[in-house]
Amino acid sequence: MTTGSYIESIGIKLPDKKVSTQSIIDKMKLSPPIQLEKISGIKERRFCSGDENTISLAVDAAKDCLTYSSINDHDIEMIIYCSISKFKSDLSYYYEPSISTIVKQKIGANGALSFDISNACAGMATGIHIANDFIQRRVVNNCMIVSGEFISNICNNAIQSIETSPSPEFASLTVGDAGAAVILEKTANENGFEVLNLQTFSKYSKLCIGKLSTKYPGAQMFTQMQKLQKVSISESPSFVEQSLREAGLSYSDIDYMIPHQTAKRAIMAGAINFKEYFGYSPKEIIITVELMGNTASTTLFLALYHQLQQKKFRKEDRILLLSFASGLVMGVIVFKLNELVDKYGQ
Repeated sequence: MTTGSYIESIGIKLPDKKVSTQSIIDKMKLSPPIQLEKISGIKERRFCSGDENTISLAVDAAKDCLTYSSINDHDIEMIIYCSISKFKSDLSYYYEPSISTIVKQKIGANGALSFDISNACAGMATGIHIANDFIQRRVVNNCMIVSGEFISNICNNAIQSIETSPSPEFASLTVGDAGAAVILEKTANENGFEVLNLQTFSKYSKLCIGKLSTKYPGAQMFTQMQKLQKVSISESPSFVEQSLREAGLSYSDIDYMIPHQTAKRAIMAGAINFKEYFGYSPKEIIITVELMGNTASTTLFLALYHQLQQKKFRKEDRILLLSFASGLVMGVIVFKLNELVDKYGQ
């Protein structure tokens, strides 16, 4: 029998430092100030401080993941590292060795195969797609997909750069830092992922561009927000419909949807569009941006972990993770939670 994989455990790491949206607005030069909290629904987010950085977020998330796992650290067979950011605490950049190599050494998985990938905010979704393929082909029996997003520097740089409204750096004001890790393990196909699909709509690639800054430490991101939201809303329902149909599912089979966490207004606009398109809405569209902001490649699994801790789900609930990323990349991951729900919460 061919095999696929399922999510065996999830771990996260949030920095201790909380930064309110109001404190960000107070530092800006704009007059009158923009109503960022009202527009985004974000009250606060976490920023790295002190020695926290890309690697510390990833390592701590990986260790948290292992605390919920039945797999020992030395039995992890593959590690895929997936972040956009690769910053040290001083905002210098990691090039070598690969961060996956550093992570595996720090968590004691020295025998694991390891490599880094990057696919913007779809990094972890892409890592899961790749890991499932390795497991399905029987190359490995398990894999940890991990990311540490130290992206608060784009927010700090936007604060200094934005002088007029509107600005292509406004989206940078919504981000937060976080680490996330997921372990996939081999299972029979009928118990694993039901949908794993990614697609690139490359003609929209210029709508959001991130790059190392030539003016400030770290990076800057430039986004045509209204155009990107319009394209995402128009393209995503048919993509989701096709992805589900190929698996013999329909949107009405979904109990909960967790979309990429950008801003509350944008998420709700997408949810309304989905309801109009499909004539159905799941029990809940999960929104967690209020206290965490947009944490790039980690955001879907941060939201999933948070809801698991809150005992939101039942075992047979079917979850749809909807990934959006610069490129434009869309991803759909569908699965039932099963025993995962028993590992989390009080």
